[in-house]
Amino acid sequence: MHQPACRFCRTPLHHVFVDLGVTPLCESYISAEHYDEAEPFYPLRAYVCDSCYLVQIEVLVSPEQIFSEYAYFSSYADTWVEHAQRYTDLAVERFELDSQSFVVEVGSNDGYLLQHFLTTGIPVLGIEPAANIAEVAQQRGIRTLVEFFGAALALEVTEDERQADLIIANNVLAQVPDLHDFAAGIAILLQRHGVATIEVPHLLQLMEQNQFDTVYHEHFSYFSFMTAVRIFAYHGLRCFDVDELPTHGGSLRLYLCRDSDTNRATRPAVSKLEATERAAGLDRIESYSAFAERVKETKRTILAFLIDAKRRSKSVVCYGAPGKGNTLLNYCGVRTDFIDYTVDRNPYKQGKFLPGTRVPIHHPDKIAQTKPDYLFILPWNLKDEIMEQMRVIRDWGGQFVIPIPELRVIP
Repeated sequence: MHQPACRFCRTPLHHVFVDLGVTPLCESYISAEHYDEAEPFYPLRAYVCDSCYLVQIEVLVSPEQIFSEYAYFSSYADTWVEHAQRYTDLAVERFELDSQSFVVEVGSNDGYLLQHFLTTGIPVLGIEPAANIAEVAQQRGIRTLVEFFGAALALEVTEDERQADLIIANNVLAQVPDLHDFAAGIAILLQRHGVATIEVPHLLQLMEQNQFDTVYHEHFSYFSFMTAVRIFAYHGLRCFDVDELPTHGGSLRLYLCRDSDTNRATRPAVSKLEATERAAGLDRIESYSAFAERVKETKRTILAFLIDAKRRSKSVVCYGAPGKGNTLLNYCGVRTDFIDYTVDRNPYKQGKFLPGTRVPIHHPDKIAQTKPDYLFILPWNLKDEIMEQMRVIRDWGGQFVIPIPELRVIP
């Protein structure tokens, strides 16, 4: 077996965090005309570095192949758009942003966040490598560069325009294969007293809440707070504050400034979270070893539920076609022998099939037509929003199934 090296500190990787077998790319949805064609499968194995404790997978597919056209549009998750609005209000007030400020978002998707800054009259720039998604943002009037972000692009933006007062990177750091290039880019683009905020799923929550399905080829790295801080500190950026967020099953928002910025004192939340992670053992390699066995038991539980449901002639359909759902279904070997179909609000996915499993994706209206006994929620991080949207299933006695952290059936 090939011996990979840590993408941050270059230490050889010996410790397997979790092995999810071989799976296709989780955002590569299959059109009807390509249904009978083969698709590539790749090993999905996450390692943990015994030096810096970065959890990571090997980059087996180039970012250009994954992200040049992408299927995830942020605006179809109402709670995520609301989260963006709250962040905008917070940032404008806390950092005293106005029409003279310059806000840049890296991984700006369809403009779900920058649209809120735009309405306040603050100049914005989006950076988004997926052309199909960037086009939607541009239609909203948001200037968007269709590029991958790194040091070279940061220098180009700085020279063509200026440095940023606020840089935003929400749920993009995990998708960066070259962490040094990304962090260096932030350092170049950030003005002397500017702030960068980085939102990233929290590895501690992934482990404690059994969120193995958030491991997929499009996510190259998984971060503890201590490791994320160390990466940016290497490039002269200090984490002066941190928020713990409920988004994506538990995320962190890091507030970064230049090391030389004496105007921003480091807040107590930083040392408090470091202490929490040390107490949880995230600075000891042996703390990572139990995760894989818990994942295997979850697979057995999910399969036992589905086998029992089918033996009782119950119908099971899924809600959502997220990347995490594709990891879960492929790892568990669940196809149309267990799941009749799934639904998704995103028109881009409707009429296609899930990668690997070939489960068909329909409009949510199909649920009322077929009246399934169970609705298996794949984007469990949005379960409250989805259960409210789909409360109609209770009219015929349907029940919700939440797979993570442990399988639950909710009437």
